[in-house]
Amino acid sequence: SSSKILCIAYEVLEGLQYMNKHGMVHRALSPCNVLLDRKVQESTCSPWEAHARADGCLKEAVKPWEAHVGAESWLGPATHAERSPCWSRASWQELWPHQVFFIGVEVYLICCLIGISFFIIFNFLLFCLFFKGCVDDIVTVLAEEHGCLDIIKDLPENIIALLKKCLTFQPSKRQVFKELLHDSLFSEVSSLYPPFHKPAGLFSSSPRCANLTLPEDISQLCKDEDSDYLAERSIEEVYYLWCLAGGDLEKELANKEIIRSKPPVCTLPNFLLEDGESFGQGRDRSSLLDDTIVTLSLCQLRNRLKDVGGEAFYPLLEDAQSALPHSNSSNELSAAASLPLIIRERDTEYQLNRIVLFDRLLKAYPYKKNQIWKEARVDIPPLLRGITWAALLGVEIAVVLPHLSQFLFVICLAVVQIEVDIPRCHQYDELLSSPEGHAKFRRVLKAWVVSHPDLVYWQGLDSLCAPFLYLNFNNEALAYACMSAFIPKYLYNFFLKDNSHVIQEYLTVFSQMIAFHDPELSNHLNEIGFIPDLYAIPWFLTMFTHVFPLHKIFHLWDTLLLGNSSFPFCIGVAILQQLRDRLLANGFNECILLFSDLPEIDIERCVRESINLFRWTPKSATYRQYAQPPRQASESNGTRGSMSCFSADYQEAPRSDL
Repeated sequence: SSSKILCIAYEVLEGLQYMNKHGMVHRALSPCNVLLDRKVQESTCSPWEAHARADGCLKEAVKPWEAHVGAESWLGPATHAERSPCWSRASWQELWPHQVFFIGVEVYLICCLIGISFFIIFNFLLFCLFFKGCVDDIVTVLAEEHGCLDIIKDLPENIIALLKKCLTFQPSKRQVFKELLHDSLFSEVSSLYPPFHKPAGLFSSSPRCANLTLPEDISQLCKDEDSDYLAERSIEEVYYLWCLAGGDLEKELANKEIIRSKPPVCTLPNFLLEDGESFGQGRDRSSLLDDTIVTLSLCQLRNRLKDVGGEAFYPLLEDAQSALPHSNSSNELSAAASLPLIIRERDTEYQLNRIVLFDRLLKAYPYKKNQIWKEARVDIPPLLRGITWAALLGVEIAVVLPHLSQFLFVICLAVVQIEVDIPRCHQYDELLSSPEGHAKFRRVLKAWVVSHPDLVYWQGLDSLCAPFLYLNFNNEALAYACMSAFIPKYLYNFFLKDNSHVIQEYLTVFSQMIAFHDPELSNHLNEIGFIPDLYAIPWFLTMFTHVFPLHKIFHLWDTLLLGNSSFPFCIGVAILQQLRDRLLANGFNECILLFSDLPEIDIERCVRESINLFRWTPKSATYRQYAQPPRQASESNGTRGSMSCFSADYQEAPRSDL
């Protein structure tokens, strides 16, 4: 129907307008990249976040319009008239009219129900160029060319008007997206599409319920058996749950023959020059731009979640809560909550409930700051760990990030030690050891050095940065903000140029902690001369990231962030207690060898014992002269208004009861 044709055109226009508003141009526009869902709603896809360079390699798209990607034949005749070096460097404003031409071609294909091949369109464009001054009505010429003039004549006037406006030969005479969207020809369908309101970001003071509409009977909200609650969750959440339910992306791609395994000998070049240039091997498909779309089935995930009711997707945040740590998740999951953490993190149903709950709480940050702390004591869902850590650290995202995102990309400071340390940091991790991971490390670390002129880079800061960068790999500004909040809290003045007095005091207090909790072990270590200076400096300077792999650090820091600056002492003592028997049985040399290659540490046991040690330790035992001075009470109550978006205005130190 004509209304459906207008809806399709309107939705594609909206998508392209949104991208162009953010300075991006879709350089692979073609009918196969316009997808329809079950409700026949449009979305444009393919590479808007990455583009292929001439060498076939994928590169992060800082300026997506710089490369020749996709079929320019769909973008209008001028794309062929202007195929020159300057065309590839055209600004995104100059490319808008060529995308409008694509809308016209797509509508024409739908109306005429014909498949125009690449070559026919190409010939038509050349035809237009040849008769540049003679073509007044491109729509009629197209119809005559393909024998569908009768179909075109029977189209409603608004469809004909749309075709003519989009297929105008001169790009300068075509309307831009905004003008076309508000054109009267879309009057009958524009009312079906309410204005797009950008969702309020996390840690934002924007009201989230400004455009909320509720049914008259709230009790019926979750009773619809046909409701697809999973479809309302973000694509990141659904993909994460799909993997937990047994989904294997590599297996799916291998089944579609997108990934093909080769014997290693077949990947060697046939001829290699001294300068490294190779000949003889064809390019592997995995290194080239591939816009193949593979649909992942949700049947297995839906089957796992078939017993989950609609109420699980809308947990109540305001209910009677005891002072004891417990989960607000459904009662059926109470048994799962008592299982070991590693099992809980792989339980699809449990993770769904935790993700939904934390998503709700984080969207209410900082108003729900205390409740986030309370739930974090149970566990933190891995998918939302990065943002949850930011909330626990009190990061003021709405204030910090808009300026910082631009700041990170303009830093050009050479720090020799950073360049040396980065390639050695977590080499076992594929993400952090990748070239892109190294580049992000440099930007975040150099940003920290530049923005803290009173501090210096010490070896080990890269290891400290690693957990934050891993969890916020696509948000360097948030990784930087978390690291900048973490260091003053737990490593205050550790990165001064002369930090000897700070570290010496820290190690002295650690020795006192060992003596307080395990006098026998303390006496033995002192007798053999095995003092904390010999093994504990890398522990505390990197907060154990130099000692444990990332998956153990995540579980350790989930609890560390709930404690104060003294909690690392308890972790250190808990590690020594796991090695207690071996330490008591050995002398100095054996202890040195033991710590040079630290044995396997049970991280869950370490966390449990650290909490107990923290509870049993008087505050006076961990007093440090060079610790971070306590914050002054917030004086902002009268200046920022009753509804502040600053976390500092909500309970300076949330009660953790550790």
